[in-house]
Amino acid sequence: MPGHDRSTAEGVLAAFDEHLRRSRGVCPGTRRNYAGFAGAFLQSVFAGGQVEVAEICARDVLGFTGGLTRRYRPGTVGLAASALRSFFRFLRAAGLRADRLEDAVPMVPSRRAGLPRHLDQGRFGQLIASLDSSSPRGLRDRAIILRMARLGLRASEVVQLRLEDIDWRSAVVHVRARKTGHGALLPLSGEVGAALAGYLQHGRPGTGAREVFVLHRLGAGAPISSSIVGRAVDNALRQAGMDAPIRGANLLRHSLATGLLGHGASLSEIADLFGHRSLATTRIYASVDIAALREVALPWPEATS
Repeated sequence: MPGHDRSTAEGVLAAFDEHLRRSRGVCPGTRRNYAGFAGAFLQSVFAGGQVEVAEICARDVLGFTGGLTRRYRPGTVGLAASALRSFFRFLRAAGLRADRLEDAVPMVPSRRAGLPRHLDQGRFGQLIASLDSSSPRGLRDRAIILRMARLGLRASEVVQLRLEDIDWRSAVVHVRARKTGHGALLPLSGEVGAALAGYLQHGRPGTGAREVFVLHRLGAGAPISSSIVGRAVDNALRQAGMDAPIRGANLLRHSLATGLLGHGASLSEIADLFGHRSLATTRIYASVDIAALREVALPWPEATS
């Protein structure tokens, strides 16, 4: 950037402000806020004033944002996170860095009516224990919910499951297509296998459909849709007398991921199970766990020292 000394914090911030004004059309108030947070970050990394932006590592980002969460409200921390992502995108656009350091900025949890976006492990266990299996539709919905609660499947992946996708002998389930563009083989636990077998033997109506889960009333025997999956979760929550800020498969996936993190699973392991393209998606489930978020830093060599 001509006219700016990029070896000092003042020079880098001036170039950042110019980029926001000329290239992004950002208003003055937002530019001041962004520059303030970017300046505080640079000060935390380079206390002497001289900066080497190529030396910034993901651990620096996590340490700075972790400190903010202990001092400020989530709204302020969220603004700081947005400022840092914008700053790191500027560094790449200016040719000062070639990587995507903005992916190391943690997601900031929102507070919706004071409720978490997942069920804690006690309530999660209560929900599973309360599932009804006294009717054919109850057997179906229980098998659906257990597949999401234990394997982290999306609603669309539950809908697409076919009879030939279940390998009973090897105790695995073939997920045909995920957002990664590839299929996956997932373990078929005794609990999930028993629920599937119970539904197929005692609940599923006679039909020529190859999809595992089918309708039981109107259009009986036809494959279900994603709305039926969401309805199954809503019914289970209502029967258990539980309230939750989000519904459907997302609630179960959030709850499973949070529980796995609490039991020592890594973000990369959860990403593999859930079919995420990158750890940047998986880190949503660990937005309040700064220690776990350090794993997001692994792709940057500087963070391993």
